[in-house]
Amino acid sequence: MPSLSFPRIYLAGPDVYRPDGISNFQRLADACEEFDFEALAPLDAAHKAGTPRQIFEENMRMLRRADGVVANLAPFRGGEPDAGTVFEVGAAHALGIPVVAYAVGAGSFSDRVGALYGAIAGERGVLRDSAGRVVEDFGLPMNLMLACAVPIEDGPVRALRKLKELLLAA
Repeated sequence: MPSLSFPRIYLAGPDVYRPDGISNFQRLADACEEFDFEALAPLDAAHKAGTPRQIFEENMRMLRRADGVVANLAPFRGGEPDAGTVFEVGAAHALGIPVVAYAVGAGSFSDRVGALYGAIAGERGVLRDSAGRVVEDFGLPMNLMLACAVPIEDGPVRALRKLKELLLAA
């Protein structure tokens, strides 16, 4: 009897750093199963590979095998998502792998940056942070490179549902 093949979904996000990382990934893997997806968790790579280069290579191998990516883009150690997750989203996008993001948060990117870094409207209404740098102010939920590249959903289950729709439409 032929084995069933389910779409492989790479679970991107800073969840690997959580104290409950293993159990959190198990919850995400369980949610993947509900959509007939096979979860690919980068946590596995961190435990199997010893050096940073090996972890990177294993994560990239998993990403290349993925049929889709669900990415936790919650702010991580600041106002922006985890840099490694953003790299994975960009790599998946470049490889033509569909990505759906979640955990972005309410409000616009400029609202969050303004709250964190004291952004104020300067000359001609241009929003600037406390160091005088322009704050992207397009009303998008994230930096335009992410907001224009991937659909953004409220949580991981909705992201998985959206990814299923995208994969079925392809």
